[in-house]
Amino acid sequence: MVDIFERIRKNRGPIGKYEKEGHGYYAFPKLEGEIGPHMIFRGKPVLNWSLNNYIGLANHPEVRKADADAAAAYGMAYPMGARMMSGQTTKHEELEQRLAQFENKEDAYLLNFGYQGMVSIIDCLAGRNDVVVYDSEAHACIIDGLRLSPAKRFVYAHNDMDSLEKQLQHATSYAEKTKGGILVITEGVFGMAGDLGYLPGIVEKRNRFSFRLLVDDAHGFGTMGKMGAGIGEHYGVQDQIDLYFSTFAKSMAGIGGFVAGDADIINFLRYNLRSQIFAKSLPMPMVFGALKRLDLLQTRPELKAKLWEIVEDLQSGLKKEGFDIGVTQSPVTPVYMHGEVPEATNLVLDLRENYGIFCSIVVYPVIPKGQILLRLIPTAVHTHEDVERTIKAFAACREKLAAGKYVGEAVVQPM
Repeated sequence: MVDIFERIRKNRGPIGKYEKEGHGYYAFPKLEGEIGPHMIFRGKPVLNWSLNNYIGLANHPEVRKADADAAAAYGMAYPMGARMMSGQTTKHEELEQRLAQFENKEDAYLLNFGYQGMVSIIDCLAGRNDVVVYDSEAHACIIDGLRLSPAKRFVYAHNDMDSLEKQLQHATSYAEKTKGGILVITEGVFGMAGDLGYLPGIVEKRNRFSFRLLVDDAHGFGTMGKMGAGIGEHYGVQDQIDLYFSTFAKSMAGIGGFVAGDADIINFLRYNLRSQIFAKSLPMPMVFGALKRLDLLQTRPELKAKLWEIVEDLQSGLKKEGFDIGVTQSPVTPVYMHGEVPEATNLVLDLRENYGIFCSIVVYPVIPKGQILLRLIPTAVHTHEDVERTIKAFAACREKLAAGKYVGEAVVQPM
């Protein structure tokens, strides 16, 4: 028999094995100061491309005031208890109604956290006789939901409609035997590469297969579509999305999330979603704050327009300089380079210490060996000067990478 703790001490996990060298710098870094493009990291100013604050609401004066006023009026405790037991308020219901109207759905249900909510939704919807068919690059919250669910699982190659067709054939055969149903899950915007889930191709499959569609649109809500209603609005297929899910943690720069769909299905979730039944209701400051954020999202189209102005500036500038940004069709901006983990850490160290550029680094095992991914999240509060400075810094670091100046035997441990 093996002692669990001893096993953990010997095997720290694929990312945790770099804990000693990376903690506080590459992992769990501390950014300080006012939330925005310019913050402080380890006592030095940095230009920050690593905040999910797409339309710049995190420090918007109206948002700050709404948050503060609600906290002063209610504190952080009210309402005390889960929604079902003692945590229901008219403001919670108002926010749900407004989210449902915005997404052109009959009803919506608030979630305390997006990640937790998606995990629980899948577990709640799909029983042991059912089948879930999902994209191979689905977010961790979807994978964890599938781990909890007793449903049969089939995965299709990323955005590959021929692969989806094949898996739907398998799923249909299985569901006919078990007398179960089929749930297809995709993301609206894939958060690592920035490409879009190909919803037109997915909904076309309904001509030949019977299934329900759940879309995780964490990065699409507020950024995609004419009014910012997300990926369904962008493609014109919102009516074909059976359950639309998103989080407040991206464009809304807050905490919480929601799921929207037919009223009877949303009511089923209200009475069966374990992550909400057994969890405290969202505190009032978060609800009032979300209402204000939704107001601004709906009434200030110039915020989303400014975001896309910066996105276009950044992405076209990077491509002009010969950088590989993959197939992104969203604000998410990946920059792909080649190198091993030690080279990646040397590159990031140089970017942060000598150029004052802070962005997220992604390496193996999240992406294939030999690849380095630097992920930039542009926002409406970045400037064209920020973009120009960043591209120049990236070009200088690319030259050093190509010249072998970042080669090393181990992950660099910052001083």
